[in-house]
Amino acid sequence: TLQLVESGGGSVQAGGSLRLSCAASGYPVNLTYMGWFRQAPGKEREGVAALYTPNRRTFYADSVKGRFTISQDSAKRTVYLQMNSLKPDDTAMYYCAAESSYIMRWKLSPNKYNYWGQGTQVTVSS
Repeated sequence: TLQLVESGGGSVQAGGSLRLSCAASGYPVNLTYMGWFRQAPGKEREGVAALYTPNRRTFYADSVKGRFTISQDSAKRTVYLQMNSLKPDDTAMYYCAAESSYIMRWKLSPNKYNYWGQGTQVTVSS
């Protein structure tokens, strides 16, 4: 089975930066998409960024465009989320997710992903 382990969360002041990492191990070996999602208390889980691993095409939620960058190290089966200019609204539990099938539409929809990590907390204070 596939395991996804996130790291890099923490507390930061508004305007600061954090870098999240997600390392994949186990099967399936070929992951078509890897993504980051977040869930704030009382809110639904939402897609933040996703990466199509065959060509590294990226997808972002409008709320994070220009501030967050998703990238991968395919050799290490690791995906990163560089978060800059953080805002208090970015406070949430951040989850790494992966999918081995092709996603035709709604690439940032949580229900398109079958594999999930345990999450890492990001807290941004004003």
